[in-house]
This record gives sequence, structure tokens and C-alpha cells, in this order.
Amino acid sequence: MSSEKPLSVSVAYGDVKVEFSGSPEVVFRSLHEFISKEIPNIDLARSISVNYSLNDLVQMFKEYIRFTEEGPRVWVQEKKASDKDVILLQLIAAKAAHLSGKAQSGDMSVSELETATSLNPKTIGSRLSELNKVGAVGRRDAEGTGRYKVTATGIHWLQSQLQKKFPKQSQVSPA
Repeated sequence: MSSEKPLSVSVAYGDVKVEFSGSPEVVFRSLHEFISKEIPNIDLARSISVNYSLNDLVQMFKEYIRFTEEGPRVWVQEKKASDKDVILLQLIAAKAAHLSGKAQSGDMSVSELETATSLNPKTIGSRLSELNKVGAVGRRDAEGTGRYKVTATGIHWLQSQLQKKFPKQSQVSPA
């Protein structure tokens, strides 16, 4: 009879945590299998994940948005931005303000967008509808309270649009 003591190993890799117990040989094989199979899969999944951090948003849109005493604002100055661009930039500014702790929410209503952008409410409603259909903005809730937020698709789309219109801006990839 073997009086071999069981071995227990805990492994944490990012958000993934696993435990192995048993004989040293079993634990070693299990650990080796985990490392050789799972870690490349986790890294692969991370390589196609899109998650825009505050730093990403600031780097991508620092020429276009500012935090002011009145709240997050679009700052396009002499640049000719379309109504869609202005609405998306305002929603990105709201998201950035929320991520930085300067705002309680990263979404906005039509009336808040009107105040922030000075665009006509009908224009805002029409553009939001168009942007929602292509997945650039989403409704915050299913109840239809009229609050909108920018999506990762919208952030990516706007960055590429602004780079075409104003080519000197640098490109940043999300984390």
C-alpha cells in the first residue's frame, strides 16, 4: 500500500481559477493539460474581445471631447462633424465621464443630448433611430425610457469615420 500524500494545487490565470488534487502524477498531468489546452484558448478569446477602457476612449477621442463644468461635451471646434458624429461623440463623452467617476451614468436621454449638442430633438431622434438600427447605440433598458448609450460597435465605427474625415488622428486599439 502506498502512503503517498495527496497533492493540491490551485491555479489562477486572469479570471480563471482551477484546483487539482490527487497524486503528484495526476496533478502534474492535469496541470499540464490545463496549461497546454486552456491558456491558449483564454489568450485567443482575449485577442478578439472588445472592451474600451477610459484610457482607450481618451486616447481615441481626446481631440473631440472634454469634461466641462456643464458636463461632458463634444469639442469639435472647426471640424465639420455630421449630426451622427456629434451624437456618438456626446454619448462617448458621457461614457468616458461615467468611467472616470465624473458622471453617475454613461447614457443620455434625447433632451440631455439636445442640451449638450444644441441639435434639434427631431434630428436627434432620427439619428438615434438610424444609429440604433446599425448597432452603434443601444437603449439602456427594455422599458423604452428613451435613454441611449454608445456600443462598442459605435465606438469602433466612429473612430474609423473620424480617421477618414480627419486623417491626422492616431489609431488606438481597445484593451
